[in-house]
Amino acid sequence: MAQQKGATVVLVTCGRLDEARRIARSVVEHKLAACVNIVSTPVESVYRWKGRVEKAKEFLLIIKTTRRRIARLQEQIAALHNYDVPEFLVLKVDGGSQPYLSWLAANA
Repeated sequence: MAQQKGATVVLVTCGRLDEARRIARSVVEHKLAACVNIVSTPVESVYRWKGRVEKAKEFLLIIKTTRRRIARLQEQIAALHNYDVPEFLVLKVDGGSQPYLSWLAANA
């Protein structure tokens, strides 16, 4: 597998599918991500919030972008998201197909 410095995957969860779709479209339109996958079947999340264990159905965004876009992407998601503390996890990509990684770099 070829390596591409700077390729990242960002995970974000949303409480509503329409919100997930709105965020996905916005970040791609603003060239903050090359692609966003929306897991449109809810995932079940169990988490601690304000001292209590909570459970919720959420929709997962898998955002493909580059390291140089992370700060602006996080700002955009914070502005569009309805959670007080939206999930924003950045995962470094260690490798992948060179044509895909080149496309990602050109589109984010």
